[in-house]
Amino acid sequence: MYSVNSVRRTAGGWFREHIFYTAGERGGAARVRGYYNLSCVGRLREAGSVRAPSRPRAFQRAGQWLSQSGGAYHAEARPRGRPSLRQLRLSHRSPKLPSVSCRRHPSRTWEPRGGPSAPQPSARAAPRILGDRTQAGSAVGTRPLPAGGGSSDPGRYVALRGPRRTMLRGPERLVKVSVAPVAALAVALLSSLSRCSLLEPEDSAVSALSPYFGTKTRYEDANPGLLADPEAPRRDPELLEDTCTPVQLVALIRHGTRYPTAKQIRKLRQLHGLLQARRPGDWRAGSAGGRDLGAALADWPLWYADWMDGQLVEKGRQDMRQLALRLASLFPALFSLENYGRLQLVTSSKHRCVDSGAAFLQGLWQHYHPGLPPPDVADMECGPPRINDRLMRFFDHCEKFLTEVEKNATALYHVEAFKTGPEMQNILKKVAATLQVPVNNLNADLIQVAFFTCSFDLAIKGVKSPWCDVFDIDDAKVLEYLNDLKQYWKRGYGYTINSRSSCTLFQDIFRHLDKAIEQKQRSQPISSPVILQFGHAETLLPLLSLMGYFKDKEPLTAYNYKEQLHRKFRSGHIVPYASNLIFVLYHCKNAKTPKEEFQVQMLLNEKVLPLAHSQETASLYEDLKDHYKDILQSCHTREECELPKVNNTSDEL
Repeated sequence: MYSVNSVRRTAGGWFREHIFYTAGERGGAARVRGYYNLSCVGRLREAGSVRAPSRPRAFQRAGQWLSQSGGAYHAEARPRGRPSLRQLRLSHRSPKLPSVSCRRHPSRTWEPRGGPSAPQPSARAAPRILGDRTQAGSAVGTRPLPAGGGSSDPGRYVALRGPRRTMLRGPERLVKVSVAPVAALAVALLSSLSRCSLLEPEDSAVSALSPYFGTKTRYEDANPGLLADPEAPRRDPELLEDTCTPVQLVALIRHGTRYPTAKQIRKLRQLHGLLQARRPGDWRAGSAGGRDLGAALADWPLWYADWMDGQLVEKGRQDMRQLALRLASLFPALFSLENYGRLQLVTSSKHRCVDSGAAFLQGLWQHYHPGLPPPDVADMECGPPRINDRLMRFFDHCEKFLTEVEKNATALYHVEAFKTGPEMQNILKKVAATLQVPVNNLNADLIQVAFFTCSFDLAIKGVKSPWCDVFDIDDAKVLEYLNDLKQYWKRGYGYTINSRSSCTLFQDIFRHLDKAIEQKQRSQPISSPVILQFGHAETLLPLLSLMGYFKDKEPLTAYNYKEQLHRKFRSGHIVPYASNLIFVLYHCKNAKTPKEEFQVQMLLNEKVLPLAHSQETASLYEDLKDHYKDILQSCHTREECELPKVNNTSDEL
């Protein structure tokens, strides 16, 4: 276990930031709620900070997170009810430290020395002064205490090391942290830490594979303009805002970057076990650059654990916060502080969606209050998101879909056929030779999970793992097609019920738009100017299919891979992590007729989406409703999802 403490002083000497990390037995870390981008912390499961906000409820939430990680906390009130974090204990056992290599930033660099095998600082090391770049137990950036044990600089903080604890002492406060005797590091983290990255710029192999990860694609890989500045709004020149005024925004948002599911983690363990069980005779020079890639993968830390099971990661929270900042800058009138209390948030019950909604609200808080840490979501004026699975997970409530697709062994025939087809079999043989394992021990599912592990390591930790070296671009295209086949037949155009099951969500969107128009016509304030709905790729794909988007002339099958190389239906381009489908309703004052008064635009991943019926970038609202008249008037979820009745009666002879 180790601890990193960043304590900043605000007016009056209050401590604002308390950041703690622990390295778990598998090279991971305790899960601690946070608001900084800590992407260069290293091989950690999660990293974050515990804040000192203005309300005690946030400490209760922090305590819940810490308790789940084997930690405990204690908070007591300051005068005037301001809480103070007095003590925090973390109880993980492993002394391993992560291997970190952050890109240098002029004059501000955080670069911990050593890795898992690095010597630990002495428990009785001399006290150090924490400056802009300080590391307890290191000679870099430290100096001894002045005579008398006090600090000569009132703006700095002293780290006092003892046999069982580290204490940070500032001008007015003392923070005490119980830590393992030989595993403490104290580092002054700056906000410029968000500039750090474990991904080296010259990693062309990773950037070459990134567009082919399907639904595991990072949002910035589907929107490359965000790589330069992820918080800058990407204003599409086709937006109507110059001629009309936006009056309502309805957004369907997929959750941010997440951990793999427990099922995927089990398959990865199975593959990792095969590599570790290789016979000594199998350990010979591999085919990848003359090195044994199988041995490298066997030694590569398997840091995924069952508890992760699809949960949102810190990168996923960052996805949401940055999306909130961009949308708030793009539509300032809708996301005004005046409208903040009227935000309407809906989410699926999955924790990754609930957490995505909370992170989005934190991003809005940062937009309204730059430089201030956001409070707990429960303390925000608009309140926490409302769970509605019938809306955001409609597929779980459609009996016809569950019976004919989800639980039907033959529904994904083309997926299974492609797994045994020549394209996948060639990859199977190639990977077996590269990893030096018997080809009979591998199957398409294990190959796919190896490919996705490359994507998870990249998306979650920003590292190029050896799993990426197993595949080239041609392999990636085949594996992308395998993933797209599954999405096509299970969520897209493969079966009619896939899209028709989303009628309830589609109709709900237009009910909101209708209500806003009615209120505007009556000169009433719009009751819900911004409606945010957080769901899944499985929420967005059926809806887009229902609306007629990304439909190829020929269906995707197991037998037309080459013909579909330039297909429209590419899930990684449509629904990457944090993907979003946005309906913007505009009021046009200078309209010549009442019909022209209200117009609609749709944005997919912040880019204007041409209307399916006209290929124009905007549509009169009444024309759009007329185009989708069948769905709005004749698609009834109860009837669509009802199984056909079977007549079990028989005539008696």
